[in-house]
Amino acid sequence: MALLPFLNRRSLIRSGLGAGVMAASWPLHAAWPRNVDANPRLPDYPFTLGVASGDPAPDGFVIWTRLAPRPAEQHYGMARAPVIVGWEIAADDNFTTILTKGEALASPELAHSVHVDVTGLAPDRIYFYRFHIAGHTSTIGRSRTLPMPGARVDRLRFAVAGCQHYEHGYYTAWQHIAQEPVDFVFHYGDYIYETNEKGADTLTIQDHPFPRARRHNNDEPYSLDDYRQRYAQYKSDPHLQAAHAAAPFWLSFDDHEVDNDWADKWDQDGTPPEVFLFRRAAAFQAYYEHMPLRRSAMPDGTHMHMFRGAQYGDLMNTFILDTRQYRSDQIGEDARLPGGEKLSRMVPEAASPSRTIMGAPQEAWLFDGLSRSSARWNLIAHQVMLMHLTMRGKDGSKGYNMDRWSGYLDSRRRLLNHIDKACPGNVVTVSGDAHRHYAGDVIHDEQAPGARRKIITTEFLGTSISSGSDGMGDLNAAAQMADNPCLKATIDRRGYVLCDVDRDAFHTDLKVIDRVTVPDGAVSSFARFSVERGKPGVQKG
Repeated sequence: MALLPFLNRRSLIRSGLGAGVMAASWPLHAAWPRNVDANPRLPDYPFTLGVASGDPAPDGFVIWTRLAPRPAEQHYGMARAPVIVGWEIAADDNFTTILTKGEALASPELAHSVHVDVTGLAPDRIYFYRFHIAGHTSTIGRSRTLPMPGARVDRLRFAVAGCQHYEHGYYTAWQHIAQEPVDFVFHYGDYIYETNEKGADTLTIQDHPFPRARRHNNDEPYSLDDYRQRYAQYKSDPHLQAAHAAAPFWLSFDDHEVDNDWADKWDQDGTPPEVFLFRRAAAFQAYYEHMPLRRSAMPDGTHMHMFRGAQYGDLMNTFILDTRQYRSDQIGEDARLPGGEKLSRMVPEAASPSRTIMGAPQEAWLFDGLSRSSARWNLIAHQVMLMHLTMRGKDGSKGYNMDRWSGYLDSRRRLLNHIDKACPGNVVTVSGDAHRHYAGDVIHDEQAPGARRKIITTEFLGTSISSGSDGMGDLNAAAQMADNPCLKATIDRRGYVLCDVDRDAFHTDLKVIDRVTVPDGAVSSFARFSVERGKPGVQKG
């Protein structure tokens, strides 16, 4: 690990990082700030928001926590001073073999959150971690390092999940994900919802009433403190905490971490961009404060670097995209779907080369990575639907959702052309946002130059953890599949996608929860699919 200019050997020893395993925690100064509270007195147990790990590498991962003895209060039970938090990494969950330990600064400027970039660990191993402060010890988290690039890997298991509206339902899906033997979780976004649906105990979703499971504890967030309160409420859920403690996460944001349907510097309400960017900056800081992200993702004002990759040996290369921060504004809608999504007839503007969903630097990074990849599989993990599906509005008219890749057809065509040229037959995409499961083949849109019915890749779009409440089941599924032959399955139920990858096949299990408006709903498998390496396209079983 290259040391920053202001980090010297003495500061490493002071931080407990000088021998064996090394770590980078924020901030890396030669001495702690002068106003550090060396003997903090905490009113209650401070690790109320749990622990988490993320962004694994062959030699380590990020471990995270946030001190919040009283998370519902204005300053969450913490004095306005930085404090020092101890951390430990062990080879076993009893911590009989502690491999390394150190200290990290928890600063009020970052809501007393802690991010430690642990390095120096062995590849492809399970490790355990915990935090200490003022006589308190956190729960134990479990994480795992990546295999070395190119090392033979025969199997990989992971979950795909997101869209967890607190008011719409309980986090039963996270309860089950925490019990799955997975190597990692990809969270595609909508970790919080900025909306505040005031009113009675009944919510109307897709023109259907559902009981409100829980309530937000503050109004729609605009300021940094508002967003912090919203995250604290979401992260207080024990099932979400259990899932974070069970496995490392790869995280990405979508729209609701800031504002519904935002795109680059535009929000959905026509707020002047220079004003909206203040809100985006606050939302980004709160997001960073609450996620196990590396220092490279720390916001620089209104920008966060979130697209990144991971190599799981020779089995799978993973490319995690950011389809919000660099995209062109959405095309205006002609109508709305029952769920309130934008719907538009296809117009020439949707295919304009001037429109982008990834931005040129991210697209170049992705294309270069796919071209260089020698892995058995390549996974593109992103936020919104890649399939170009015809949708029906409330009046029965057909159109396309302009918040998805359908609103950015030139970007979509370039991606599919590149996959077909650079790595045909070994790319699978996973996404979310639509609040229902979708499994299908990805083909060119009918207006694409030289469009063919050739299957380019496959998409498994995970339904929501809770957004959409109990859902409408198979309602409208037959009509959607009739309108879209590339679509092989869809259902409006809550749940997650479980992926099991071996050297020759990519298996998926679409998990569903029967009810989320009450706790402890039952989980089952709605459908199982596979993709054979070298033969893109969804197959049953």
